[in-house]
Amino acid sequence: MENSEPSKADLTKRPVDAAPAPVPSPAPVTEAELRASDADRERVAELLRDAYAEGRLTVEEHSERIELAYGAKTLGDLVPLTRDLPAPAGPAAQVSTAKPQPAAERPPAPPARAEAPTVVAIFGGAARKGRWRVGSQLRAVALFGGVEIDLTDAVFESPEVEIEVFAMFGGVDVRVPENVSLHGSGLGLFGGFDVKEQTVADPYAPVVRVKGAAIFGGCSAKPRRGKKLKEWVRKQLEG
Repeated sequence: MENSEPSKADLTKRPVDAAPAPVPSPAPVTEAELRASDADRERVAELLRDAYAEGRLTVEEHSERIELAYGAKTLGDLVPLTRDLPAPAGPAAQVSTAKPQPAAERPPAPPARAEAPTVVAIFGGAARKGRWRVGSQLRAVALFGGVEIDLTDAVFESPEVEIEVFAMFGGVDVRVPENVSLHGSGLGLFGGFDVKEQTVADPYAPVVRVKGAAIFGGCSAKPRRGKKLKEWVRKQLEG
């Protein structure tokens, strides 16, 4: 009778269970694949605005690049938009991939003030300036007095602001940031109504419209050079 037990040679021929293959670790994300922040998009948009103002970009080129900048998903999407432009003068305008500063170490911006939509000056003066919230409607009334409306540090809560002016034996002075479109006109009866109109290249920048009347008084509305708006409601890009 044959021995049914396996021999030592047979045992050595049996396969040994293989160890499980190691799970490969995911490849590191490159800088170009990092998600772009709102601050990154805004820095590139600022560079594009400066390049347009210096004549380096045409209106069509600027509009196209601005749209791409605000629709960028990654830092790699932003790089080609300024590749053919001179390097920015300071590091603040560059698209940075450095670790953001913790919020606790950044000085918080003061909260914007809520103000009434009407500014009135009667036999005196009234001013609306600094960091305040601007809605879609404002009204300025000056009777034997003066009203100053300064939007250069304001926070726009609407993409379009309409300012209605009435000045009688008084004056209304309106100032807007240089990167905001300004339009309007009004009646000057024995007085003046002067709106320095401008249309900025950024199609998503806010629009300020000034209208009304100045009787034996005046209204002046114009951009303040060197002052640029930083906070506003932008039209959301589709796609």
